Amino acid sequence: MTFAAGLACEGLKPVVAIYSTFLQRAYDQLIHDVVLQDLPVVFAIDRAGLVGADGPTHAGSFDLTYLRCLPNTTVMVPSDEDECRQMLYTAFTLDTPAAVRYPRGTGPGVAVRTEMRALPVGKGELRRETKRRAQRIAILAFGSMLHPALAAAEEIDATVANMRFVKPIDIDLIERLARTHDGLVTIEENVIAGGRAARLRKRSRSAASSCRCCIWGCPTRSSIRAILACSWRTAGLMRKASPPQSSRVSVPDAPTSRP
Repeated sequence: MTFAAGLACEGLKPVVAIYSTFLQRAYDQLIHDVVLQDLPVVFAIDRAGLVGADGPTHAGSFDLTYLRCLPNTTVMVPSDEDECRQMLYTAFTLDTPAAVRYPRGTGPGVAVRTEMRALPVGKGELRRETKRRAQRIAILAFGSMLHPALAAAEEIDATVANMRFVKPIDIDLIERLARTHDGLVTIEENVIAGGRAARLRKRSRSAASSCRCCIWGCPTRSSIRAILACSWRTAGLMRKASPPQSSRVSVPDAPTSRP
């Protein structure tokens, strides 16, 4: 971390490839050596979220929480292989600290483009729009949760937004969805406490007081249990989608390993 900061001070643009849990151990250096100096260091963060057979010591379920509070830092969450490439390229074009966090294992298998293009910073995209006239639900998915969200949306006819950026967040998209839907569901492979969901709920309510918000993620009260099981189901991320009723997430008892 400090070596990368030194390279950046000399005009280079280093890329630090690091596991999410290892970055936790370098957090002091991240803040003091990189962020406070506003150095253009790119962080390619592997093993984000739950990691299956790698075990609990490698489960990166806290990185969105500890990254989003850092000043001058852009945080991106790709949903597939191609988006990961484009985000890494985007991060390299920035002159400030930038992080791209992606999960363990293979992606969903999308075609990867050869050309590289920088994504508009802080902008998400709509991937599916509901045809409902009433009880309209929008799912705001972060990173690896996009494709499970799309599968669930097909069953209940929901809108799905690929948020792409954790910081800066696409406030315009959130407020537009809040005004045109009866409920928002946020889903992220990170602990709920300190994640993006809390701010999303506040922004959605300011845009439309009647819009309800349901938060899906790794509940803080059971995050250790979910990490030990290395399971999406134990974290409450594998249940079928349903209309949002509250901000609480119930945790099923039967754990299964993430593929």
